[in-house]
Amino acid sequence: MDNQLQNSIAIIGGGPAALLTLKHLLKKSVHPEIIYIFEKNNRLGVGMPYGKLGSSKEHVANVSANELPELVNTFKDYLKKNPSPEFPDFSDAEKLNQYQVVPRLLLGNYLEDQFKQYIKLAKKAGIKVLAKTNTQVTDIVKLTDKKNEFKITTDKNEEFFADNVIICTGHVWPKIHEEKTKGWFDSPYPPSKFTEATNFPVAVRGTSLTAIDAVKTIARLNGEFVETEDKIIEYKLNPGSENFRINMFSTGGFLPALRFHSEDDAYSSDWTMSLEEIYDYKKKNGGFVDLDYVFEINFKLPIKKKDPEFYNLIKDLSLEEFAETVLDIRGKYDSFDLFKAEYREAEKSIQKRESITWKEKLAAFSYSMNYPAKHFSAEDMLRLKSVLMPLISVIIASLPQSSYREIIALYNAGLIDLTQVNKDSTVEPHPQTGGIYNYQSEDGNEMKEHFKLFIDAIGQKQMNIKDLPFEGLKDQNITSSGYLSFKEYSKGKELFENGTEDVIEGHNNNYYLKVPGLGINDYFQSLNIYNEAVKNLYIMAVPFIGGLNPDYSGLDFCDTAAEKIAEALSENNVPVIAIENTELKDENIDNLEKNII
Repeated sequence: MDNQLQNSIAIIGGGPAALLTLKHLLKKSVHPEIIYIFEKNNRLGVGMPYGKLGSSKEHVANVSANELPELVNTFKDYLKKNPSPEFPDFSDAEKLNQYQVVPRLLLGNYLEDQFKQYIKLAKKAGIKVLAKTNTQVTDIVKLTDKKNEFKITTDKNEEFFADNVIICTGHVWPKIHEEKTKGWFDSPYPPSKFTEATNFPVAVRGTSLTAIDAVKTIARLNGEFVETEDKIIEYKLNPGSENFRINMFSTGGFLPALRFHSEDDAYSSDWTMSLEEIYDYKKKNGGFVDLDYVFEINFKLPIKKKDPEFYNLIKDLSLEEFAETVLDIRGKYDSFDLFKAEYREAEKSIQKRESITWKEKLAAFSYSMNYPAKHFSAEDMLRLKSVLMPLISVIIASLPQSSYREIIALYNAGLIDLTQVNKDSTVEPHPQTGGIYNYQSEDGNEMKEHFKLFIDAIGQKQMNIKDLPFEGLKDQNITSSGYLSFKEYSKGKELFENGTEDVIEGHNNNYYLKVPGLGINDYFQSLNIYNEAVKNLYIMAVPFIGGLNPDYSGLDFCDTAAEKIAEALSENNVPVIAIENTELKDENIDNLEKNII
């Protein structure tokens, strides 16, 4: 099929990122002649997380109705027109609790409906929209004889041509040992692949929300959650599953933090540095944005305004000291005791409608650092990932209270535990079934445990350029790996000579940190091998941009990224972008501990 249309946009992928892209194209009055949307599955808007590929009825989002991005209709208005009796808490729109987390399948239904609404608005604006579901894009090639045109081929042997391409392909869960080794699963998705009870211990690697998904699925195959007259959730094993239990493994040893009442907006572009501020700062500070500066203005200062007492406890702490102190405090407690304490704290926050300021501001900081992160030095990115991200990943999880109650029900029944393992721990396929977990116990013993069922649930792994499924883009060198320069030549040289992973020597005798994923600029334009922006190619597939966007998941991130892309397309003139500590006192640590726990 030959569609030689000018002034056209192709969106590769039809999930939430594509929905929010379409929203902002219309909002910014980007009106091409035609918009193509290619979705490999049968529904628009739901992607992996909000449809059957990522959810069953028991899975809930970690966002509530009041935290959803602005769309054509509010979630409440959608429920008025589309009653959902299969989700009792949401069957009556007039009784909707805006602060209650939404079942993922129901959220998917809403997003699908909103996608259809935006397609109607696009057509009303005179834009042709060709949305092709059950259609996988097999390759994308930039035509050399036409300045800005791309050829897109599909698994139906069709060809389409577009001036602009936006890649929104969403989550990727590659199968490595799955389907080769019985009882080994490289991810918990789709949950429908788990069909049988397991009358033996199960190993789940990770404690992220992905791991909680796995636990909720497997638990229901072996028993049921029952609410008592006292409104307590208990777990009852099914006959024939007497030997079932879940063993979770984590390098950090922490369960995810709970949702609490937030007084701020779910997210705000006001939280982050503007491009003008970024470039002004770089001019005055050696060509980089300093992580310490972002930590100060996007974490410490907001806390100073809202909670001066807590600010006084942390004002003299460096980024490293803050993260290490908080993690050390958390590490003093048994994982499940801490889990229970945080639940009580979160419940108090919700009941009193009072935020937990430091957690709220840490989540805001995590969101806001995505944009200056592309301008960090390699040294600062290494600091961020080794020191601060382990804390952020736990705190911003926002585990729903309903999920907490199920985990605790399993714990109270003696059917779940959490083992902290060393970073060098490994899991290898067993010759017959499942996996063998190799790790060092807390007392230093080398452990080797066989589990008949193993689920890798550490969350979305960051993908690299070799994983990009479009050979044409790779062959033409209009995509590249992401890199950051070192601020200090000597530091880069030292790390390189010590064999530090992903530190490379460039052709100009400088040293660089290769980060996961692809190179992109502030407008999510692809960077070619010469670090030049490819004007008409945009990357917002989350597994491929995480190296330069440390907190790269969620509807809020997609909404902001889509706005940046629409801004670039509307302006059509986007610049090409290359890319002392105070001693701690014991009493300060004691006071901080009282505020953390």
